[in-house]
Amino acid sequence: ILALGTGVRRFHVSAAFNARAKVAMSHFEPGSSINYEKLHENVSIVRKRLNRPLTLSEKIVYGHLDDPAGQEIDRGRTYLRLRPDRVAMQDATAQMAMLQFISSGLPKVAVPSTIHCDHLIEAQIGGAQDLQRAKIVYNPGSGIIHQIILENYAYPGVMLIGTDSHTPNGGGLGGICIGVGGADAVDVMAGIPWELKCPKVIGVRLTGTLSGWTSSKDVILKVAGILTVKGGTGAIVEYHGPGVDSISCTGMATICNMGAEIGATTSVFPYNHRMRTYLEKTGRGDIASVADTFKEDLVPDEGCEYDQTIEINLSELKPHINGPFTPDLAHPVSEIGAVAKKSGWPLEVKVGLIGSCTNSSYEDMGRAASLAKQALDKGLKCKSQFTVTPGSEQIRATIERDGYAKILTDVGGTVLANACGPCIGQWDRRDVKKGEKNTIVTSFNRNFTARNDANPATHAFVTSPEIVTALALAGTLNFNPETDYLTAPNGEKFKLNPPTGDELPSRDFDPGQDTYQHPPAEGSSVKVDVNPSSTRLQLLEPFDKWDGKDLVDMRILIKVKGKCTTDHISAAGPWLKFRGHLDNISNNLLIGAVNVENNAVNKVKNQLTGEFGGVPDVARFYKVRLNVGGLKNVRSCNYLPSFHVLHPV
Repeated sequence: ILALGTGVRRFHVSAAFNARAKVAMSHFEPGSSINYEKLHENVSIVRKRLNRPLTLSEKIVYGHLDDPAGQEIDRGRTYLRLRPDRVAMQDATAQMAMLQFISSGLPKVAVPSTIHCDHLIEAQIGGAQDLQRAKIVYNPGSGIIHQIILENYAYPGVMLIGTDSHTPNGGGLGGICIGVGGADAVDVMAGIPWELKCPKVIGVRLTGTLSGWTSSKDVILKVAGILTVKGGTGAIVEYHGPGVDSISCTGMATICNMGAEIGATTSVFPYNHRMRTYLEKTGRGDIASVADTFKEDLVPDEGCEYDQTIEINLSELKPHINGPFTPDLAHPVSEIGAVAKKSGWPLEVKVGLIGSCTNSSYEDMGRAASLAKQALDKGLKCKSQFTVTPGSEQIRATIERDGYAKILTDVGGTVLANACGPCIGQWDRRDVKKGEKNTIVTSFNRNFTARNDANPATHAFVTSPEIVTALALAGTLNFNPETDYLTAPNGEKFKLNPPTGDELPSRDFDPGQDTYQHPPAEGSSVKVDVNPSSTRLQLLEPFDKWDGKDLVDMRILIKVKGKCTTDHISAAGPWLKFRGHLDNISNNLLIGAVNVENNAVNKVKNQLTGEFGGVPDVARFYKVRLNVGGLKNVRSCNYLPSFHVLHPV
């Protein structure tokens, strides 16, 4: 983790409150305190203005308004000016954000900001070897950004923005954590109020209790099936109800993490005893104590209203598996074999992959290991290749100490680096050729075409770590662990018992290797030199000052049809290495999106020549011809690749 130096923040705290509430945001930042009193004051002002009960989402969002007394508030219509508490960036997106911040000329960031080295580590051999290759470039190893945020920086009531779409993971600890582009992050780091369209609120009321083979992952897989990949757009998904208490804190994080797949602004759970225990186990009991005092601001008001409500009975929920090619194609595990046969999807599971920012907690690893142990006791190993990605150095060290890593390795697993790896396409996969039809199952969050291995013929399915483990043992999609039997090497038939695992380690966490890098005491003296011939980094030129005139007669570059996620807009995988070079990363602009004009991918009409070309090629043509057809003074955008006008469907 790289931390960026911050200026002193001035909090107006009463003397009586000051003694209780001067609690640091994290043990890395003793000078930056949590300000629950300000949150409470803002919420009180807004509640009086609106004269109605507030949802939890509204409390945290409106509690961070720049002007709570005067800001117009209308869910789904007005734009809010907000003051987030902190910024988090992963190494790929941080490159452009930091280049932009450097161009601002400011000596320090206005709020605590961190960079997490996780995306640029390629999975190839195993954790230790892959990390050694990565260290040639920089110092990675602490873990995946979202797991590190949960362990160290998220807390109930925080507003955090992060330059990654799965930043909502922090909602599992009761925070409003939103994924943004690099330009938004730079605004916050520069002390500029951040704009967000006032989100609607979708309520998911949970009743019953999780048990058996059903896990927290099945909640979001079910919700994704209901809302689809666009059903949460413009809204915060707020979980509530008596069923919440049956889900662990890290399980709540899993649900919030994958809320990005339904297009939601973010997702959040109310503060409860599960979060308190997690804070205490991760060395933040002081935060839990203050959160207890302000609990009324960290849960929804009784009688609050949602724009839409979904009801899920956890006692009736069955294990799910979603895919292929989209995370909202939901199937009960009991039906996936028959559906795959009918659809012509490969039944053989080539690789099972557990871990990632979505499902790499101590509980996840323990439940998977409990199944692996049952198989080993019968002399059985995985029929499929099996990989394990710890979410953080703390998780890796703890599962090694407690024996989980050995069990997972003994059953046939390979423990990868504490990084994103195959989840975001950083996977040097060699067991199948590109174009070869095959099936993989993962506990990841996203499974769009070619997402994991750059092979468009790979049928990727998303499910829980325990279901991945069971299917890797069986080697086929046509296996329901609740009813079907495995065969031991001696011919004995046996059925797996439901997975079990401790929510948190009884002996506390082993922190492992300390890879935190403190910011310099005086950052203004640090000079950043970028080789002009570098293909990885490119210093930014400032935009021309706006002349005050509106742009007219703009040419449309592309009108997108159907699903259009960040994968379609600016794919990850091998492109990640160009995230610090605006010109080079522009070559992947919308090359995965479907053009509504011709149903083709990466084929758009040049409105000036009438010819068809790739999206980046046509964009570059327009840029060269800035003085033609009303395109004068059009500049490329400053985070996503160069384009002029985009009208998505």
